[in-house]
Amino acid sequence: MQDPFDLRDKVALVTGGSRGLGRAMALAFAARGAHVVVASRKLASCEAVAEEARRHGVRALPHACHVGHWDELAGLADAAYAEFGRIDVLVNNAGMSPLYPTLSAVTEELFDKVIGVNLKGPYRLSALVGERMAAGDGGSIINVSSTAAVQATPGSEPYGAAKAGVNSLTLSLARAYAPKVRVNCIQAGPFLTDISKAWDMESFQRSAKTSIALQRGGEPEEVVGAALYLASAAGSFTTGAIIRVDGGSL
Repeated sequence: MQDPFDLRDKVALVTGGSRGLGRAMALAFAARGAHVVVASRKLASCEAVAEEARRHGVRALPHACHVGHWDELAGLADAAYAEFGRIDVLVNNAGMSPLYPTLSAVTEELFDKVIGVNLKGPYRLSALVGERMAAGDGGSIINVSSTAAVQATPGSEPYGAAKAGVNSLTLSLARAYAPKVRVNCIQAGPFLTDISKAWDMESFQRSAKTSIALQRGGEPEEVVGAALYLASAAGSFTTGAIIRVDGGSL
């Protein structure tokens, strides 16, 4: 019986792929046989993850790209198609959630940057890649959202609004690119990635005891199961879904 999670010779593009959840997903895809495009702002960081991916016997393309910059996204998509001839899996993972002291301290530049990275980038890249997928052999688009999209949390207003937009975008793109392209969303809870280094961990751990069913933050590798399911034939009848991977956040 064929492994439903087999990704041999598929091509996966992962934004924010140089660290955290993106790195975990890119390496998991490579371990299942997929060639990967690792995209993030710093080329050296992309190259490091690409080298790790190649140890699984697959090809890997590192590409520097700021997903909040509209004009850079066509270059990213074109580079992937030039190298591999297709994209089978697109993961819109890149995101940012900056801290700010008060709501009035949020500048227009910061607001636009948060919306750009978290919402504008996924929209544009999904449009560029999704149309080619739909015109070809199909594929899977996986957006990465956040519990901030549905839980009103002081201190993450622009970020939460952008991620709510990602949830909505997932539902509409699933219809727009059906039936050949599946579009789904991983709604991630608090993960212990580089972002968590800025947290007050003592306070977080206390809060987790009552606000998260599993009473802890997630490790990056714990997003892999959902990503593999949505990327592979295992999720062939799943589209327009928003899957919570949040430890049971309340």
